[in-house]
Amino acid sequence: MNDSNEPTADVTSLSSRLKVLTTEHRDLDAIIHQIALAPPPGDDLLLRRLKKRKLLIKDRISIIQHMMDPDVPA
Repeated sequence: MNDSNEPTADVTSLSSRLKVLTTEHRDLDAIIHQIALAPPPGDDLLLRRLKKRKLLIKDRISIIQHMMDPDVPA
């Protein structure tokens, strides 16, 4: 009986992780935009780190979306 619930639990877990990552990606985008409008003097390292983190999150979002979408055409 637990076997039939496991795929649903996996999808639910992936879905909740996807929501968290999507929110974090959106928040980072807003922060990057604000910093780009008024960059702190001599601190482009922060901006580079934020952009790198945003790309990492985007990759993770893509991986989760791929895991949630079946490869078999309907």
